[in-house]
Amino acid sequence: MSRLGVVARKKRALAFAAGGVAGLSMGAAAQAADVAAEAADASAAPTVSGLDVTAVRTREPESPKFTAPLVDTPRSVTVIPREIIEQTAATSLADILRTSPGITFGAGEGGQPLADRPFIRGQSSGNNVFVDGVRDSGGQTREIFALEQVEVIKGADSAYSGRGSGGGSINLTSKRPRLDSFVNGQARVGTADFYRGAIDANYQLGDTTAVRLNVMGQDTKAPGRDAGGGERYGVLAGVATGIGTETRATVLYYHLRSDELPDYGVPLFTKTPGLARTDSGVLPVPRGSYYGLKARDFQKTEADIATFIAEHDVSEAFKIRNVFRASRTLNDYVVTNPGDGGAAQLIGGEYWMKRGTKSRWNPTTTIANVTDVYGKFGAGLVSHSYDLGLELSRERNKNAAYMIYTAAGSPCPAGFTNTVTAAGVGDCTLVFAPNPDDPWTGVINRPEASRNLTKTVGVYAFDTISIGDKWLLNLGVRHDSYSVDGTDVAITSAAGVQTGAAYTARSGDWDFTNYQAGLVYKPTAGSSVYVSYGTSSTPPTIAAGDQNTGSGVGSGNLANVLLDPEDVTSFEIGAKAALFDERLTVSAAYFDLKRKNAQIQIADGVYAQAGEAQVKGVEIGVTGALTPRWHLFGGYTYQDSELVRGAYNSANVGDPLANTPKHSLSLFTTYQLTDAFSFGGGAYHVSKSFGGNQGGAGGGTNLVYAPAYWRFDAFAAYRINDTVDLQLNVQNVGDKAYIARTNGVHHADYGPGRQAILTLNVRY
Repeated sequence: MSRLGVVARKKRALAFAAGGVAGLSMGAAAQAADVAAEAADASAAPTVSGLDVTAVRTREPESPKFTAPLVDTPRSVTVIPREIIEQTAATSLADILRTSPGITFGAGEGGQPLADRPFIRGQSSGNNVFVDGVRDSGGQTREIFALEQVEVIKGADSAYSGRGSGGGSINLTSKRPRLDSFVNGQARVGTADFYRGAIDANYQLGDTTAVRLNVMGQDTKAPGRDAGGGERYGVLAGVATGIGTETRATVLYYHLRSDELPDYGVPLFTKTPGLARTDSGVLPVPRGSYYGLKARDFQKTEADIATFIAEHDVSEAFKIRNVFRASRTLNDYVVTNPGDGGAAQLIGGEYWMKRGTKSRWNPTTTIANVTDVYGKFGAGLVSHSYDLGLELSRERNKNAAYMIYTAAGSPCPAGFTNTVTAAGVGDCTLVFAPNPDDPWTGVINRPEASRNLTKTVGVYAFDTISIGDKWLLNLGVRHDSYSVDGTDVAITSAAGVQTGAAYTARSGDWDFTNYQAGLVYKPTAGSSVYVSYGTSSTPPTIAAGDQNTGSGVGSGNLANVLLDPEDVTSFEIGAKAALFDERLTVSAAYFDLKRKNAQIQIADGVYAQAGEAQVKGVEIGVTGALTPRWHLFGGYTYQDSELVRGAYNSANVGDPLANTPKHSLSLFTTYQLTDAFSFGGGAYHVSKSFGGNQGGAGGGTNLVYAPAYWRFDAFAAYRINDTVDLQLNVQNVGDKAYIARTNGVHHADYGPGRQAILTLNVRY
């Protein structure tokens, strides 16, 4: 009898099931066997909604850095498999990470690009996104059509990932050619003028060679908003040879283009003086209020990524894997910031505001190479599973803000002050009734860009030492040499034309070593109890806000001082187990994360790297089947965060950290009513979340936050025959108007409104 939804296979699938909640796998050693097993399963398994319905498959991560099976890795990791990506109708990284509690997304402000900005355990992780184990540099918004699974590593993990990674990192695993021939077509239509089509075609050319092509196109508006959305298309092409043999090679090429109308949300109370504030501080405008301009605003994303993977198995004890990556990404946008055009003015009984703008032209090119030597050896009571590696990378980054000048736009009312500025004239709108169709003409010119070259050399070693069948010792260490050389360009302009430039050369280099250690005890073959400790280092040029921003002029001013990396330590204790005849896997962990060495003002005009923050909490995960028909995927995270030491005047000391809600819960579940029909849905809860400068015990004054919310989604699938099925998703069933995030100073972003999506899947 076929089974729908989320389930774990017995015995062989234990590793797969455990991956959904709290572990990483054995690595590349099992890849060939898994690919062969997957091909065999695919040929026999029934499908519903385009999926193998007999299991939620969590393919093992290919990186050999993870030297123990999922259940025996002493670290919290959420692995989100392809089945969950498909069943939830996700189309973006933000969509799919909603299913992993404890991850939030920050608003695009404070020098950050309008791009993916995940926060893990209170730490910004936007620069810690990887594709097939290689860092995916450059600010961008990511698609998920070409993904096999998403792996979220939680806790300080610079031993695994290198620089940054204070709260964790995210790895996107691409679909690969496999020994099978099939064509899967998918057509989706939905409310908010949603249209999306995708084709996944794989063809086996011989006993060990295959090619695979994924193509996607989408056009949509933004549900619940008066404007937004846009078009995107993408391609992933791959060829692999030697599949299942001792020598394997894979070439992948990924291409993505998008042209969308960006959305910077709604303004905060702080922009309307004299108006009684709401409790959260978010201005109570209608949810659909869109402050941008269709005639001016845009966001264009481009990504071209070529990857070559070569592997050779000399013996079980000695294997070699090399990954070479060349990529170029571009994040290019002009967006209206409703909170950056100055305070609103009350004229004729109505509030008027001037539109502010944010913009960025940010191309990034990367060349990287990662080499691993790994294997297993040992006999008797002690055995080793090891990995030795070398990472080399060069990243070239350009960054410019557009020169924007309004020649004519929506006029400001009589009596509105400051109507003529360096940005031009006009361009006003009613605060409570903005019109995205307002006229605009003017100049958008790109000036000379700041630029930098980043070089990284990383060497690392990992070893899982098995002592008998009850104890494992997991060890890892990594040393990085990291350098940045660049030129900052400060331009002057008039009427949108560059009139001059000042150049400042900047450079810096850092050497840092990080490690991890974990001890695992196995009460049974399918369970473990562990304790672990890890560290990370974040150099100051990783993200805006970590650079030298001190403005004092005293002897302690750090404006011209090369800062040390911020340090994060993470302690974790947890347990994992497979229950109900290994159908269901659960995990629980307590974690304590501390970030030190942040820049703060310690006296009037004196700055030092003495800031400290802490996040501690509990994470619970579940994946698999309670019964043969009832399937679950999700978890709960509790986070108690605190700014332990901040500025000398104690402002914000004792406050919770930005983008770190105390409670977050996600649960996606399906139930098979008949052999052909299943139904279910998702429940998601996030408690109050501040965006920065929130105030509290330390005396901060802003007090702006995103209120707590519940969101519910619905799912149903019906198999018409062996090759055709239908899937219906209704996102945000109750049409809940909730704030997904706020930066706490300028604006807040609403979550998407209700949207129904019908999917037709066809397989050959």
